[in-house]
Amino acid sequence: MHRLLIKSGIIVTMDRSIPDLERGDILIEDQRIAAVAPAIETDGAEIIDAQHAIVMPGLIDAHLHTWQTCLRGIAADWTIPEYLHTMHAAIAPAFRPEDIYISTLMGALNQLDGGVTTLVDWCHNNPTPAHTDAAINALEESGIRAAFLHGSPKPDPRPGQPHFSEIPHPRGELERLARGRLAARDARVTLGMAILGPAYSTYAVSRQDLRLARELGLIASMHVGGGRMLTPDGFARLLDENLIDGRVNIVHGNSIRFEELRALVERGAGVTVTPDIELQMGYGDCLTGALRRLRAAPSLGADIESFIGGDMFRVMRVALQAQRHADNLVTLRETSRAPGRVSVTCREALEWATMAGARMLGLEREIGSLAPG
Repeated sequence: MHRLLIKSGIIVTMDRSIPDLERGDILIEDQRIAAVAPAIETDGAEIIDAQHAIVMPGLIDAHLHTWQTCLRGIAADWTIPEYLHTMHAAIAPAFRPEDIYISTLMGALNQLDGGVTTLVDWCHNNPTPAHTDAAINALEESGIRAAFLHGSPKPDPRPGQPHFSEIPHPRGELERLARGRLAARDARVTLGMAILGPAYSTYAVSRQDLRLARELGLIASMHVGGGRMLTPDGFARLLDENLIDGRVNIVHGNSIRFEELRALVERGAGVTVTPDIELQMGYGDCLTGALRRLRAAPSLGADIESFIGGDMFRVMRVALQAQRHADNLVTLRETSRAPGRVSVTCREALEWATMAGARMLGLEREIGSLAPG
């Protein structure tokens, strides 16, 4: 049995049943946490001296288009229409599999360097199986834990071709991965679906994609933002057909009405907020406040490194301050006075980037906190 003892660190557990420790130890046996305590004595363990350091769960970046890491900064002044056309119709088609590989590898290593140990890679520039395999190769080589969400390209259609909104997710490619190299559900890199959803596809496509995700037992993540939904009544219809459950993830969602958001949350759907992108590109107020009113918590993502660096501490700060600002404006409007206390704590923002991300992936018993087991 291999034992690792992390000694004398400031321990932030993010587990509500286990208090933080100003000075404590963590014992790991065969890659599982065996104990968290003020002091642990054991023989034959490899020891890491954590004095003057904070020991905390690895962060979870719940939404990153990792293939765009090599384009860092190019979209810093783009609006959402500029991004959708320039990135997806002009730049993305030029990517070869080797470009996807090096960009994804760079992005995953950068995430590890910033304290992220679990990455949700929303890969939607994979026009061929070779592109897909190159991205998976990079994730596996990096050593990061990753959910590889298989997406689909979004080029402008050529004459006679259907628009991407009319094209269902490729069943054959999902089955190739789900029954092949990404078949194991407990592997370090696992499979999910990055679908169009009712914001960017017809209702028939949305229904077919969600049925495929349920058939294969996969997470289905979708963008909702940047303007009017292509199928405005799509969520109501999906709810009526019982196609929304805990494996559905909505990214952004700023325009979703509160009562519809309530219905989605009650069915188990999770929401990922990417505050930098939403604030720049005019999506509207982040859903953080609405989710808090529903006693739900958003997961957080950096989204596109073509706009910002993928630093999850920055993402937490922006999400936190954006919600504090929104709450402060309400108090100022209602009382003409500054708030007496902050509305959201730093601890809660840290939970968004740890436990909320774990719940989004259905891995809250595996990651997101420091607890025995």
